[in-house]
Amino acid sequence: QVQLVESGGGLVQAGGSLRLSCAASGRTFSIYTMGWFRQAPGKERVFVAYIGGYWSGGGTVYSDSVKGRFTISRDNVKNTVYLQLNSLEPDDTAVYYCAAAQRPSVVTTDYGYWGRGTQVTVSS
Repeated sequence: QVQLVESGGGLVQAGGSLRLSCAASGRTFSIYTMGWFRQAPGKERVFVAYIGGYWSGGGTVYSDSVKGRFTISRDNVKNTVYLQLNSLEPDDTAVYYCAAAQRPSVVTTDYGYWGRGTQVTVSS
């Protein structure tokens, strides 16, 4: 069982930055692939980024819409995954969710554990 709690969201102007954190419970955090997804009002939840777990070498994958602007990282000692958001745009406005999966994936349904989300609002 993994419990996830996101933090770090807020209101920021276009061009600004935020760092989201996701604290995880459980002693096996390091083996999970950790992903970030987002859901804008009236839209489906979509993949943002993931970082692989111990057995997959910790590789990272990003959606095309955030590549070069967002950076995902993890600290397996602190059981925390981060998402650094730079050069934010109004289209980045969404609720951002942290999730854990048994294997690397960009598919929402492959993630069995989810946090409650943190709101990011980017003003123009």
